[in-house]
Amino acid sequence: MDRLEAMTVLVAVADKGSFSAAGRTLKIPLATLSRKVADLEAHLGTRLLVRTTRKLTLTDAGAAYVAAARRILGEVEEAEREAAGEFITPKGELVVTAPLFFGRLHVLPAVIDFLALYPQIDLRLILADRNVDLVSDHVDMAVRIGALPDSSMVATQVGTMRTVTCASPAFLAVHGVPGQPNDLLKYPCVAAITPTPVAPWRFRMPGSQAMRDVPILPRLAVTTPEAAAKAAIHGVGITRLLHYQVADAVRDDALRIVLESYEPAPAPVHLLHVSRGQMPLKLRCFIDFAVPRLREALAVLPRPYSP
Repeated sequence: MDRLEAMTVLVAVADKGSFSAAGRTLKIPLATLSRKVADLEAHLGTRLLVRTTRKLTLTDAGAAYVAAARRILGEVEEAEREAAGEFITPKGELVVTAPLFFGRLHVLPAVIDFLALYPQIDLRLILADRNVDLVSDHVDMAVRIGALPDSSMVATQVGTMRTVTCASPAFLAVHGVPGQPNDLLKYPCVAAITPTPVAPWRFRMPGSQAMRDVPILPRLAVTTPEAAAKAAIHGVGITRLLHYQVADAVRDDALRIVLESYEPAPAPVHLLHVSRGQMPLKLRCFIDFAVPRLREALAVLPRPYSP
């Protein structure tokens, strides 16, 4: 039995919460996956997983073994990187993830220029409007917009991002400009429903930290911010998006920001990576290259209204 392989399989099953999900990630048949875990349990002489029809949980022994396996696999990976020279020369594969629209607009241009400078680095850019798990999906760096949960990750802030409410000038000419958030209940609205279903639109009351949720019932709900912005430009209704998603349209006066004094506090934008004892040079080089570029890109966005 290959114990390192068995550890990898067990950790994947624990992270994904099921054998089928782990099998898809590792590209290993379900029967093979199940057999490897069973062989490991037989070798250890103890049960590691409790499987029911609804869920899979670790036993106490399984939880302790998975924690140890993570540490061992991390040390092996670091030893392999060091042996391959990744701590001496910037080379190897780098995996970066970012929100779809933000990544296409701001991260991809930086990646293209970065690769031109570092010919020994290959980069895989995962653009997705979901929080990819850096550990289980083997991702080196993530761009995250919003408050970060407490974790062992290392975060570098590159700026902030407003959440803006906007509509086309033609729409506002016909329907009027809303004076306060509850007015939106009388307007047709366009909502982007990714990555979660339509949620109330949250506003901050001027001169205080009090928040107000407005339960929008959208006339149009779409699955991408680009589609929501386009619909708003064409006068379908008022939309609410992150500022970078409508910055060009606002600059060209295809959309106008309303309710500016009610905007919530801007959300932080971070580069996030797993804490390591020694950082591979390829990751250090990417951080040093990308941080000033992203800070510059976000700094040109106008600041929110200040009473």
